[in-house]
Amino acid sequence: MSAANLSPVNVVCIKWGDKYPVDYVNRLFRGVSRHLARPFRFLCFTERPEGLVPGIEVHPLPVEPFEAAMVAAMNAEGRKGAWRKVSLFRPGLADMTGPVLGFDIDVVVTGPLDDLLDFAPGKVAMRREWRYERRGKDGGHGSVFLFDPARHAYLYDEFAADPEGSVARHKGSEQYYTSMTALRHGDLAYWPGPWIASFKRDAMRWPPVNLVLEPKLPEDARVVCFHGTPKMEEAVEGWRGSLWRSTRASTWLRDLWIGEDGAKVEEREP
Repeated sequence: MSAANLSPVNVVCIKWGDKYPVDYVNRLFRGVSRHLARPFRFLCFTERPEGLVPGIEVHPLPVEPFEAAMVAAMNAEGRKGAWRKVSLFRPGLADMTGPVLGFDIDVVVTGPLDDLLDFAPGKVAMRREWRYERRGKDGGHGSVFLFDPARHAYLYDEFAADPEGSVARHKGSEQYYTSMTALRHGDLAYWPGPWIASFKRDAMRWPPVNLVLEPKLPEDARVVCFHGTPKMEEAVEGWRGSLWRSTRASTWLRDLWIGEDGAKVEEREP
């Protein structure tokens, strides 16, 4: 079946507060438009929709009955708002049906995305968290994730039933809750590690080469994630944390991320 005959998939992100400017969402949308061959809906859940480009479906932040308990549990664990992504698992949200490919907005799309959707149909798919991969342990990284709200409703239901316990039992980590809950249900699949790359782990060079050569674009990467430091703007301009943790300016990141602002995106049928 050709990509044009496939049912649209859902691509979602969530943006709350003012930590990230609206450009992050627009650039993510343009990157997805460039690298996803099949039809899709792009949905952004936010309380600040100003400046989002045409083609992005804007939806309000979900309001949850467990909001107060979730915030209290996050505060107790010293965590911030990542747990709000649990709302994306709610069945029936924004009339989404079928596969949902979710992104944090501090990522850059660098390669074809269709393989992410085809890799493990019917599963919750994530990249294995780098720390756990090194130790041979289970646990997913949440910057990119795939699920089906109808098949995996338990991701929402179990959290809604016990938000305080869910936060406490999973190291205060939303991605650990998501992956370990799916694993317990026999639904977790790990994408090949190279597909979802880490800028600080896979692109930055070791000293002293990092002082001479710019960071490399990881081979076969579909998405490059920015967790910890440097931030995306810092990586574009060059960043110096210490001799061991420094990087020259990244021209490929500038081209693939900031360069998307000048890219024309073809209009898609809703």
